[in-house]
Amino acid sequence: MKKKLYITLYLHFTPFCYTSSCMNLERIYIVLDHPDECRNIGAACRAMANSGITHLRIVGKKEDYDTEKVHILAIHASSIYDSAEFFNSIKDATKDCAVAAGTTRRRGKKRKGKLYLPEEFAQTADVVSGAKDGDGTNVAVVFGNERTGLTDEQLAQCTEGVTIPSSEDFASLNLSHAVQIICYHLFRKKNDYLTGYTPLPLSRIDKTVEAIADNLQKIGFFSITGRSDMESFWRSLLSRAALSESEAQYIEKIFSKAAGMVSKKELGKC
Repeated sequence: MKKKLYITLYLHFTPFCYTSSCMNLERIYIVLDHPDECRNIGAACRAMANSGITHLRIVGKKEDYDTEKVHILAIHASSIYDSAEFFNSIKDATKDCAVAAGTTRRRGKKRKGKLYLPEEFAQTADVVSGAKDGDGTNVAVVFGNERTGLTDEQLAQCTEGVTIPSSEDFASLNLSHAVQIICYHLFRKKNDYLTGYTPLPLSRIDKTVEAIADNLQKIGFFSITGRSDMESFWRSLLSRAALSESEAQYIEKIFSKAAGMVSKKELGKC
């Protein structure tokens, strides 16, 4: 049996202040430990920018990286790399942080700790970075080298863990993809008021149901089936579908057009 593999993040879990977001993205630090590919650094910068996270720290020497190659993938997020800080070790890069989260897809005796999902990590980061009265502290997320990840020694410099589940057949995530997933969850926690759309209330759904029933009435459908039963059916169905306004309007047009086509056909027989 194949063993399940995961992308894992080590962090400190703090079980309080989950009722409303106080996330401070200015206190989030993404740490890349000796990344190999300049292009991956650039892509990570873009992933950070997508979520409003701007602090990048790199464990390694700046002269080892080609700024132009980084900029190619960073596109409009080049400033994140240009202002990045460089350190000699993870310990140095995270010394001003209350939480240091390290990433790994491997489990083992030296990689202990309860693992949390990205959304659970976001809750912890919310508490730590955005404590009330502006007394929050920094949160670091550490990502290892693309080829080897974090060694046991490097991971030991971090705290506990969260996991990004992935396919058993291909468990390893690209560096920038892992950064994107974590940054996205931090952004969503910060902006938890955002929604895709608001489902229609029953009062609006009733108008669509009425339109359906009226058009079915026009073509004589209710000589076979009762209108009241049909309205109850459509009201129950559409309320469970969580329709948007545009979807409701489209359904109304379908039934209106169908009724119109039947009427024209009947007139043609006269």
